[in-house]
Amino acid sequence: MAKRKSGGKSGPKGGSTATGPGGADRCMHVRLKTARRHTPSSQRWLQRQLNDPYVAAAKREGYRSRAAYKLAEIDAKHQLLKPGLRVVDLGAAPGGWSQIAAERVAAASGKGRVVAIDPTAIDPIPGVTFVQLDFTSEGAEERLKGLLREGGADVVLSDMAAPTTGHARTDHLRIIALAEAAAHFACDVLAPGGAFLAKVLQGGSERELLDLLKRSFKSVRHVKPPASRADSAELYVLATGFRGA
Repeated sequence: MAKRKSGGKSGPKGGSTATGPGGADRCMHVRLKTARRHTPSSQRWLQRQLNDPYVAAAKREGYRSRAAYKLAEIDAKHQLLKPGLRVVDLGAAPGGWSQIAAERVAAASGKGRVVAIDPTAIDPIPGVTFVQLDFTSEGAEERLKGLLREGGADVVLSDMAAPTTGHARTDHLRIIALAEAAAHFACDVLAPGGAFLAKVLQGGSERELLDLLKRSFKSVRHVKPPASRADSAELYVLATGFRGA
């Protein structure tokens, strides 16, 4: 189950990698001219989108969502994605993370490989093999393994999130369950030395997930990239140096 992310359909302009918001974007402020047509919560969301420098940067640079910059920033700091690597993107729609992964592993030229999955269809991305299927569905993991062929994966990414209920405890447990499923899959397909990155939420109840990762990887840490809004409980767990099956 993947969260829905807003964004355009175009690919990165000129094949360039993400650079993020510039100074001009940081200073902009746009007023919502159609406020009377929307509920208060919709007004707040639209106003935030209009004045979000990452949203503006995504439109300018051809990325399908502001979420692309979360992966770009994490990768810039931790060097997860390199030419020739094999990547699995769980919960890929609308494709922002797959775009970044494909760029950095040189998938379009055939050096690297990106396999992505989501129940929501996405427009084609050069170098990305996409499966329209819920990752938690029966047979989904075997389908991904078949597409990876021999050698497995070098990086498993998960930006999956279940639909929110408004109840913080329930939402937290749901996203942790998805992260645990992704982690078990990662441990099944990663080559030695591989990496795993997954979205979680602040709020505890991660013990089983962290215990699994600490047994299986040399390094486990939480990361929150600048593109992740400061007022959001969103957090990412990053595990590197897979020890092997």
